[in-house]
Amino acid sequence: MSTSGPDASAAAAVPAAAVPAASARPPEATLAHRVPDLGALQLLLAVARLGSLGRAAREMGITQPAASSRVRAMERQLGVALVDRSPRGSRLTDAGALVTDWAGRIVEAAEAFDAGAQALRDRRDSRLRVAASMTIAEYLLPGWLIALRGQRPDTAVSLLAGNSAAVADRLLAGDADLGFVEGLAVPDALDGVVIAHDRLVVVAAPGHPWARRREPLGAAELAATPLILREEGSGTRQVLDAALGGLARPLIELSSTTAVKAAAVSGAGPSVLSELAVGEELAARRLVEIPLADVRLRRELRAVWPTGHRPAGPGRDLLALTRGAEGERGE
Repeated sequence: MSTSGPDASAAAAVPAAAVPAASARPPEATLAHRVPDLGALQLLLAVARLGSLGRAAREMGITQPAASSRVRAMERQLGVALVDRSPRGSRLTDAGALVTDWAGRIVEAAEAFDAGAQALRDRRDSRLRVAASMTIAEYLLPGWLIALRGQRPDTAVSLLAGNSAAVADRLLAGDADLGFVEGLAVPDALDGVVIAHDRLVVVAAPGHPWARRREPLGAAELAATPLILREEGSGTRQVLDAALGGLARPLIELSSTTAVKAAAVSGAGPSVLSELAVGEELAARRLVEIPLADVRLRRELRAVWPTGHRPAGPGRDLLALTRGAEGERGE
């Protein structure tokens, strides 16, 4: 059967190579599969500038066979010849010259993208907002922040101290980049990692009757005794309440570890505090540790952050410093 007429002659005049390659692309092909990667485009630009595949390979830090292989892969990907190779050097084909012009624009856009991303990282790295519960803020963080300043002297660090519940609230509100808490578990909507362990100790002034007792204090008596305590929401109080199965109404309720310790030293009553907080007072006998008979008050100290947003930049570096300190303590 023959074909005639103007449409047939027009179709015959169109060479097969002129049919757009897109017509043969599988529908699942993506732009990333159709466009050469930046390294290949940079290599092509180097060949155009230097006139030699070998010199371009050296500039890119790869071998000449690797450069040749990359150019051939790019030619297969695009479906056109890009470089004519000869003993006198390498010359771009007409298609290669056109592709090189496009490649230059892509590389310039990538450089602008990279500069913008670096600016974002610089802005992120210029500050670090830390929220920490009282014991960690007062007795652990100062040393970690001094070490961080040695690594990142240009990072401005702000510290917000509060109870563990307040730390979680600040993280979830976006007011802090990294938090540290002392409670029983990772608060809701946060991820975390254990960075230290801590022991709570029962303390009283030397003149308190407990300081002269011969038998260890039982959990039931401790739970029934009004104590000088931190406010509800503090990690110390959460751990103590859980360990004892409930607490008597506080003798005094204060919002900072320092205030609780001062009240205990003054003889106002017994308290339960982190051993990190009372080391000096115990050594100087301003406070006495009361042995416990049937309860062990230990807790985990954690670094926390919003779920799915693990710290980066200075926050990541501070987290690494806390984990290193944990290893040194042998916990």
